Amino acid sequence: MTPERTPERTTDSDADVRDEHGEGAGRNGRAVPGGGGPDSGRADRAEGRGGEVLPIADARSTWAWLWAELRTRWAEVVVALLVGVLGAAASVVPVYALGVLVDRIREQAPVSALVEIAVVIVVSAVVGGVATGAASYLVGRLGARILAALRERTVARALRLPVTTLEWTGKGDLLSRVGSDAAAIGKAVSDVIPTMIASVLLGALSIAAMAGIDWRLGLAGAVAVPLYAIALRWYLPRAAPEYARQRRAIAESSQRVVETVQGLRTVRAYRLEERRLREIGVSSGRARDISVSVFVLFTRFVGRVNRAEFFGLAAILTAGFLLVRSGSVTVGQTAAAAVLFHRLFNPIGMLLFTFDDVQAAGASLARLVGIITLPLDDAPDSADRPKDASLELRDVRFSYDGTTEVVRGVSIRIDPGTRVALVGSTGAGKTTLAAIAAGVLSPGSGTALVGGVPTSRLSAKALRAHIAIITQETHVFAGPLVEDLRLARPDASEERIAEALATVGADAWVRDLPDGLTTVIGEGGHELTAAQAQQLALARLVLVDPPIAILDEATAEAGSLGARTLERSAAAATRGRTTLVVAHRLTQAASADRIIVLEHGRIVEEGPHHELVAAGGRYAELWRSWEGHPTSTENKVRLT
Repeated sequence: MTPERTPERTTDSDADVRDEHGEGAGRNGRAVPGGGGPDSGRADRAEGRGGEVLPIADARSTWAWLWAELRTRWAEVVVALLVGVLGAAASVVPVYALGVLVDRIREQAPVSALVEIAVVIVVSAVVGGVATGAASYLVGRLGARILAALRERTVARALRLPVTTLEWTGKGDLLSRVGSDAAAIGKAVSDVIPTMIASVLLGALSIAAMAGIDWRLGLAGAVAVPLYAIALRWYLPRAAPEYARQRRAIAESSQRVVETVQGLRTVRAYRLEERRLREIGVSSGRARDISVSVFVLFTRFVGRVNRAEFFGLAAILTAGFLLVRSGSVTVGQTAAAAVLFHRLFNPIGMLLFTFDDVQAAGASLARLVGIITLPLDDAPDSADRPKDASLELRDVRFSYDGTTEVVRGVSIRIDPGTRVALVGSTGAGKTTLAAIAAGVLSPGSGTALVGGVPTSRLSAKALRAHIAIITQETHVFAGPLVEDLRLARPDASEERIAEALATVGADAWVRDLPDGLTTVIGEGGHELTAAQAQQLALARLVLVDPPIAILDEATAEAGSLGARTLERSAAAATRGRTTLVVAHRLTQAASADRIIVLEHGRIVEEGPHHELVAAGGRYAELWRSWEGHPTSTENKVRLT
């Protein structure tokens, strides 16, 4: 398991986050066009991204997925339809009985005959209401279950998306899909789809009832059908692209808001407030304008539907008048046919007007299906298993944009149980190299091996079992502290968790919490310091107990006073493990078995601390600079 390959929250000032991907690359793996300075990646994140988004499924793929889901729940589908048919049939009976009642009154029938009809009307109305309500519940429950499965699969697939995919597309698009898109589908499932099914069934049975009274009355009512079809034929081809554009515009607006909130301190540091507000205003205005155009289109559609209703009712009344005059039908039958058709106004209107929500839900469904149908970029389980705890990179090269290499022909071997530190100036490629070693990124060329087996031939499960990476950006999950730690090992006992906390030196402050291990932490709970959050991450590492650990500047956010404590915690958590440390503080590097110095994506020096200092090269320059830093005095460790 990889403890920190989860959605992240920076626990300290973003001003200290540095770009480690080389020139023109963002912090977490996205190339930055025109990037150059050490903070260019960070500024790009504040200024926003454009371009690529996550894929959207086409209509065929979306329908294929939905049909497959319905087939797996065929029993629920059949029961819901049968109850719906019962409800629609029972709703038609009172209208038919009303026609009989009109004729009985014209014939001056006795009161007892009228009472019988009244009883039929009341009973059928009650049965129709109960059955219609039950059908709506069954359809809504079926839809909710399908939506729940879709949400779970979407989140599960999103958690397995490559880091670079999320960096290129941005988190806003993904959040929009699992947020507003899922909400649009949820609204359709709970309100729209049950109404649509009830309307279809009631409409079909009402037309059949009109035809049963007299086929000519049914034919007159059918005059409205082609007019409805013409209205739909005009509306649907125009509406579908507009709704898709609306969802994309909303996603873009969400993306800009999310990026601005996440990079708020950077936005303020670069005085980008006005610029960001303008960009958010433009994207929000675009979404608003598209929504208005969709509403205008829908209003024109309503006018066409009203015309169809007018011509259909006029045709029934005209045909009924002629048939009554010729003696072919009775006044009651004509009245029943007219009422049946008039009753269709509401279900057909609901059916047509809910296409507004159906189009939005369809566009949202396509966006979610587009995620779950993404091909898995994971190696299948194979017979290959790491032979030992060694970690090796062979002639590794990597580029984020396909042109500028940020890692250039790096070869490293770390023997089992050895501790190696990566150092270098900002933009040297340290974090990129660590991500490749951990299997988070795939090298453009060359090979990353764990225990002699290429990471490309290891499944995600096998990788998590052998290697774990902890970054400086740790996330504290909301809930009891003990459950936060059990995310790393669900079966861990409280005794094992206490041992892990003691290993990293966190047992003292955990005991001082209001409720100890059961204290609620994270959002809305007890606020942890950056150093405490990082110790939790290290405790997770101890619980996972992988043979290989990678620490990517895992003490960078603690500040000068907490760094020494965290360095001790990190050393204890990785004792006995093969460890690769991306060293933010050179005191970490000085205690390593071997130090590798990177510059511009290449290895320029490597060896033990004392040899590199004596050699007077690039590492010696960094060490002298570190010794002269005003915050390094109390953290300095001299091993020369």
